[in-house]
This record gives sequence, C-alpha cells and structure tokens, in this order.
Amino acid sequence: MYVLLLAFDTSTPAVTVALHDGTQVLVSQTVVDARRHGELLAPGIAHVLAEAGCSTSDLTGIAVGVGPGPFTGLRIGLMTARAMGDALNVPVTGVCTLDVIAAAVVSEQPFLVATDARRREVYWATYDASGTRIDGPQVERPADVEWQGPAYGAGALMYPEAFADARRPEYPDAGELASMVATGCAVVLPPDPLYLRRPDAVEPSPRRPVVVL
Repeated sequence: MYVLLLAFDTSTPAVTVALHDGTQVLVSQTVVDARRHGELLAPGIAHVLAEAGCSTSDLTGIAVGVGPGPFTGLRIGLMTARAMGDALNVPVTGVCTLDVIAAAVVSEQPFLVATDARRREVYWATYDASGTRIDGPQVERPADVEWQGPAYGAGALMYPEAFADARRPEYPDAGELASMVATGCAVVLPPDPLYLRRPDAVEPSPRRPVVVL
C-alpha cells in the first residue's frame, strides 16, 4: 500500500498532478495548455507537495500516464517520472491515459474514450459498463471508428459528426490516476510511452554515392 503517491499525466493538453495518501486524494491540480507541458509540470508537482505539507523525500511511489499521446508532451511526463523514481528510489507505475479518463465515467452501457491524436485522428479504446477496457487502444480517423454509443474525451468532442453522443470529461484527472493505482484497480504498465505510431522525426536515409563519369 502506498503511503504517499504522486501521480501526473502530460499526454494530452492537460497537465494534471495529484497526491494520494493511500486512502484519499490530498491535493490535485490541472492546467490545460497544449504548448507548456515542460513549464507547467515541475511547478504543478511543487504545488501539490507544498499544499500537502510534504516533500519529495516523503514519496513512496509515482504513477504516470503513458498515453497514447503526442510525442513531446508524453515524453516530458515519462522522463520526469523515471528521473524522480531513480533519484528517490521509489517504484514508477504506468497507466494507459484512456483508462484514466474511463475511470471517471459512470455509465450503464459500454462506452468509448477518445483523445486528440492530431492529423485529424483520435486515440481510442472501448469499455464495458464497469469501465473495463474491451478494445484498444488504437489510432484511427474518427469516421473509421464507427462507434454509435456514448463517447468521452476531447477526441470525441472534437468530432461530433463521428461521435454523436460525445460527453465530458475531456481530459484525464491525476486524482483518478492516483486512486486507481493506490487501490490496485489499474491495469499496470511499465513507464514506457504508448505512441501507437512512429514519431514524425526519422533518421535520414544514407546519401547515395556520387558516380563520376
């Protein structure tokens, strides 16, 4: 059981951070800004620790959202989690970000969670009424998902023509992430990025030899 668990997710435009004492969420903070993950995460961590009257040396574990998500934002959260885990010698637990959004959903029927994957695509997964993932995560164009039921997340809200029953929450909440891990309800993953597709930057191909005639 965790005595003091720090949780955060940077795989969407929301930089969300929370602190959990093994029984309840003590403090949480979420700031939505797609371009400032690197600027917002460290102050967010410092804020929740200060509000709880704790320091990093009090932490006994770290939970981090592993995506799927865009490369830059996701990398910032995972690198921070790994670095802190190594420095403090505490375990680092990864959780699928779509599962974190699903944990905040109350539904009597199966539902879908979708986040913005850019390039006019969404990252998505489907869940049964209890919130257990039954398909995904995958990345596709919204029209190709072919989902008719309730759909949660920013990706669903962005494409109402594909997701007619789009609903909030838009983004993951670190409080939910912390609670999932602290109570043992999360599907635990290693703290590795869940990209689902190759990054835009690729290694250049070798130069072709020049033939002199």
